[in-house]
Amino acid sequence: MSFGRARRDSPAAMREWSSHFRRGAWHRDSEGAMALKARLLREGGTIGVPAPSSPFENRSEIDRGRRWWEERGYRVKLGSGVYAQDDYFAGDPETRARDLNALFADPDVDVVQSLRGGYGASQVVPLLDYDTIAENPKPLVGFSDITALHVAIRQRTGLVTFYGPGLTGMGNPKREWTKERLLNALTSTEPLGEIPARPEDPYIGTLGSGRATAPLVGGCLWLLRETLATPWEFDLDGCILFFEDVHAPPWQVDGMLTQFQNAGKLEHVVGVVIGELYESDPTKDQNPWLRSRSMEDVFEHHLEPSACRWCSTCRSGTARTSGRSRSGSPQPWTPTGAP
Repeated sequence: MSFGRARRDSPAAMREWSSHFRRGAWHRDSEGAMALKARLLREGGTIGVPAPSSPFENRSEIDRGRRWWEERGYRVKLGSGVYAQDDYFAGDPETRARDLNALFADPDVDVVQSLRGGYGASQVVPLLDYDTIAENPKPLVGFSDITALHVAIRQRTGLVTFYGPGLTGMGNPKREWTKERLLNALTSTEPLGEIPARPEDPYIGTLGSGRATAPLVGGCLWLLRETLATPWEFDLDGCILFFEDVHAPPWQVDGMLTQFQNAGKLEHVVGVVIGELYESDPTKDQNPWLRSRSMEDVFEHHLEPSACRWCSTCRSGTARTSGRSRSGSPQPWTPTGAP
């Protein structure tokens, strides 16, 4: 039984939803649809690690990430295929999906944290057991390529997931603020508070002004586009869209936002949060176009005329994942706030 948004309208569906998710806490989002929230990470809990996208680069990355959790009293359970390497995939899609399903089903696992991003999660999406995920709601943590999983799981189950670093990122000797913020998000129901500006560049730009309380939905921009015309196509109606990307010059971002507009995806967005567009400066392209709009021009063209109350930049990105987001969470956001 997969609980998509259209399956949760009738009283019978609501009663079934209520009884089905005894292990998680559910509530209505701003549209009246049900959002499922997993339990908090308990002290001494277990972090399950699948590799749904690309493989590790150095084994020490996995060891460092494991030690970070263990030093704080948690356990780490690696998926059976976490060391697999098949060019830019961490093994075949069947093994990657099997590990993800198994970790959701495992009663000893409290949080499912992807190994890393990269490429390949879209291959896994059709092979997931959404009934198992819905029956065992747990925080899913990952970013970049894991956007495909965030979107599909939200659309099929209503589960609130977390856009944050993978296990290899936990082993990064830097980014302590990022890692501690993730831990706080997994262990507390309190709002995470304002996302501070980067010390090296405190500028935060906005288009419009206002406040909105709505589900936060998004991820890596091109991965969002990849869900269009699939059974798990992302839904932004009544939501706050957030996105980031890497190696995406203005003409590519323009094309993706144009496709979103043509598909009607921006018509009912209530706010937009833009993370870092890493290494996307058109002047540094090896074969730059003779002329290019700036990234700000692109945002103004597509987002300023929309119905959203405001648009702002925040501290999050594929190469510098600093802001933790509860994807699909009906938490209040302000232009510089966090759920």
